Amino acid sequence: MNKFLDQIGDKLLPLANKLASNRYLAVLRDAFMLSFPLTMFGSIVVVFNNLPFFNDATKATLSNLFGSGQNATMSIMTIFVTFGIGYYLSKSYDVEGIFGGAVSFSSFLLLTPFYTMSEKGEKISGVLSLDRLGAKGMFLGMLVAFLAAEIYCWATKKGWQIKMPDSVPPAVAKSFAALIPAVLTLSIFLFVNAGLTGFFNANLHDIIYKVIQIPLVGLGRSIWATLLAIFFVQFLWFFGLHGQTLVNSVMDPIWNTLMLDNLEAYQAGKHLPHIISKSFMETFTVGLGGSGMTLAVVIIMAFVLKKKMYKDVGRLALGAGIFNVNEPVIFGLPIVLNATILIPWVLAPIIVTAFNYIVMALGIVPAPTGVAVPWTVPIFFSGILATNSILGGILQLVDMVIVGLIWYPFLRTLDKQPDSVL
Repeated sequence: MNKFLDQIGDKLLPLANKLASNRYLAVLRDAFMLSFPLTMFGSIVVVFNNLPFFNDATKATLSNLFGSGQNATMSIMTIFVTFGIGYYLSKSYDVEGIFGGAVSFSSFLLLTPFYTMSEKGEKISGVLSLDRLGAKGMFLGMLVAFLAAEIYCWATKKGWQIKMPDSVPPAVAKSFAALIPAVLTLSIFLFVNAGLTGFFNANLHDIIYKVIQIPLVGLGRSIWATLLAIFFVQFLWFFGLHGQTLVNSVMDPIWNTLMLDNLEAYQAGKHLPHIISKSFMETFTVGLGGSGMTLAVVIIMAFVLKKKMYKDVGRLALGAGIFNVNEPVIFGLPIVLNATILIPWVLAPIIVTAFNYIVMALGIVPAPTGVAVPWTVPIFFSGILATNSILGGILQLVDMVIVGLIWYPFLRTLDKQPDSVL
């Protein structure tokens, strides 16, 4: 068994290393992290405005007073992502990042309709719709930002720049150096938009949304795609590879879009359209003690198992596990390449995630509202914040019991093994 696992690990390691070092996945991850402090602020405002013990009149007043806290952060998340992609991709090519970010964001705006439709169906010009700067524009924003930054960096690397004398201040010299690449890049997107508008009376936002975003979001919101993603997270971690980073680099754009959809519906008082979202994944998978939902495992090790080494690892890992950091137990138990506990390590998160989905689909526990809860918030509290209901916290406690029941027989097996086998 161990020889078979070693062979799988040898084959997985090169592939995982390629994914981890992939320029575009790394840039996408960093771009989303750029928006993290802003979305956290927006989430705090949303939670405060919608505390469960406020009546509807109080919520309406707070929304009127503090609603801009969400509108200026979470509702325009695509702005931060497009800028971040341009910035980090340019830096990866050793090109001035700030101009790459500005060009990418401006390219996205060039393809964005500056109008909205009133309730009466009248066209209102000179207006940027929030949904195009948020969930609805997310995929177009990412595609345009990558393409614009690539064009900008290519033109810069070609040396198509205006060189200024050394006596010119650096800020001025950099602006002139960016002029030709920026004009070239922006012109391309301007003509693309003009062609779509003039010949087809269409815009790329609606085309991408219908052709790419809706099918991808439909796939990402399914429980089967989610369970498959969780399987790969656990499987990669078993071989010591950071499964969360590798899988989330691909899935985060979809899950973040679903989260923003839920938030918009929640703010409008409508039915939440999705169960699976970034909030769901953060709160009801990672939020149970880290990857693999190991807080229950740590508690069993610390207070139930008899071997001193397991008790020590459990007690040392307990403090970090409460805040959903579980590297101490992953490498201290160890979980990595430990064939005895491969089954619960992979199976427990899949069973619990499927259980949570069913409970929410039946309406027993509300789905996450779209509020971004930091993954380090301890269990029970994160569930309440994510769902705006105490039932979310209770569900997390039930999840802990399920994980503990799945793991206990395997941990007892470990505890009974002679020291020479460990």
